Amino acid sequence: MGKVRVLYTMSTVASGGVEKRRLSLAKYLDKSKYELKIVSTHKAGGVVDGLEKEGVEIFEIKTFKGIFHWEKHKKVQKIIDDFKPHIIHGAVYEGVTMAAINGFIKKVPIIILEETSDPQNRSSKANLLLRMFSLVADKFVAISPNVSDYLIKTAKISSKKVITINNGVEIPREVSDSEIQNWKSQYSINENDFVIGTVGRLINDHKKVTDIIEAIHLLKELNNLKLIIVGDGKDMELIKQKAIDLGVQEKVIFTGYQYDSASFYKLMDVFCIASQREGFGLVAAEAMLHNLPVIATKVGGLQNVVVDGETGVLLQPHQPQEIADAIKKLYESAELRHKFAQNGYNRALENYTEERYVKDVINLYIELLSSKNIQV
Repeated sequence: MGKVRVLYTMSTVASGGVEKRRLSLAKYLDKSKYELKIVSTHKAGGVVDGLEKEGVEIFEIKTFKGIFHWEKHKKVQKIIDDFKPHIIHGAVYEGVTMAAINGFIKKVPIIILEETSDPQNRSSKANLLLRMFSLVADKFVAISPNVSDYLIKTAKISSKKVITINNGVEIPREVSDSEIQNWKSQYSINENDFVIGTVGRLINDHKKVTDIIEAIHLLKELNNLKLIIVGDGKDMELIKQKAIDLGVQEKVIFTGYQYDSASFYKLMDVFCIASQREGFGLVAAEAMLHNLPVIATKVGGLQNVVVDGETGVLLQPHQPQEIADAIKKLYESAELRHKFAQNGYNRALENYTEERYVKDVINLYIELLSSKNIQV
């Protein structure tokens, strides 16, 4: 019996949620039944190492100059000719483009497209192209109910083609007390410090980390309050300057990019994500699995992941004062922190693990293979 061959198409394979979920699939799909390959524009970082360790070959074809850059599409078609996938599964706009155009031209039996963002400002032209691409797709995956609504109501994609598969995250590894103490020593975090944390790429018009820094400034009377920012990105210096401008630089810790962030969650008392938009919000689910109460903006998938008043606090974006009020409320109540943390852990364990995610994807693959009577 042969294997089901799956070709994933996407933009950059680096450290984002899309590629981490492909790593989940690489780890948990039965290697005796599935063979996976990836086409991406670029590759770099620890997730690449993880994928290659799992035996996934990654083809790097560099940046598209436009969605109809035929030189690049021909490279994808050559990979399809050589690999002969049963399924082509595209995510992120460039990946969706690669899967739709080349899957259709090369008659790949099953075409799956996936929306992984919260595209608030996507143009009507881009939505029209997405709708056209959906015509050749067997299914269009949304990573949260909010994204599903976008695909159906804004992009006008047939509800019969849209399926919601909530993202999932890895169960945290055990972190030793000595590891935690080492980091506390390195970053001068004292036992009586109250630590707010955030994790993500430092792209401020998206993640709005400066709103959290403003909230820390508004709470300057809390002398033991600190903020730890785990991540890197093009706006690192802008965010550092914001802390300096507000005079809170001594309260803000920058760790830079961390492939393994498990120990950093253990330094936090409260997790905060202040995004302007968010397709899902993987780090919120990660924080919940680390038994942390979560403060999050009421945008995109975050409003599905976090339950206001039960697992954390949901608030409107661009409201540093509201963030400050939520922090102070949790600062003053250990009982409330414990309640949110326990409820959040249970919710994430039930709904947002990578094992559940992989199971849902496998079920989709099996359903489509069966519906087309594809034997391998």
